[in-house]
This record gives sequence, C-alpha cells and structure tokens, in this order.
Amino acid sequence: MRTKRVKRIKLLKGEKFMFFLIVFFGFVVMPTSWVYTKALLSETSIELEKINSKIDSQDDKNEALSMQIDELASIENIQSIASANGLSYNNSNIKTINE
Repeated sequence: MRTKRVKRIKLLKGEKFMFFLIVFFGFVVMPTSWVYTKALLSETSIELEKINSKIDSQDDKNEALSMQIDELASIENIQSIASANGLSYNNSNIKTINE
C-alpha cells in the first residue's frame, strides 16, 4: 500500500504579511470604520433635528409677528390712533404704496 504525501506549500514572507494585512483589515479596520461612520451619521442626524427645531420655532415667531403687523395696520387701529391724537380719518387723503 502506498501512502500519499501531502505537499505543503510554504508561504513567502511577503505573502504572510499580505495575508496578515487582509485578515487585520477584515476583522479590525472594517468594523471599526463602520462603527465610526454610524456614529458620525447619528451625530449629524441629531444636529439636523436641532436645526429643524430652530427653523420651526423661527417660523412660528415670524407668523406671530406677521399677525401683529396685520393687526397694527388695520383700519380700526389707524382710526383709533388718529382720533387719540386729534386727527380725523379722511379716505381721500390716503395713498397706497405698493412695493
């Protein structure tokens, strides 16, 4: 009976180093970079939500100020201020300026 000899292939130093780099990259660098990227994405998402919240708050303030402008520019308000200062309201003397 004949026994088969298994030939063992020897790796060169450069090949061993390349194999080590591939394993290191696959098991250490890739998962670490994945976690780091997810953390950056999460941080950016939180900042985006904060900015959106500030925008919504400013929109509400702008709307309130716009309503206040409309209220102050109403004819009733103009007439009451004119009467309080001894002036009379004359519609023919009013000129409208359009932007």
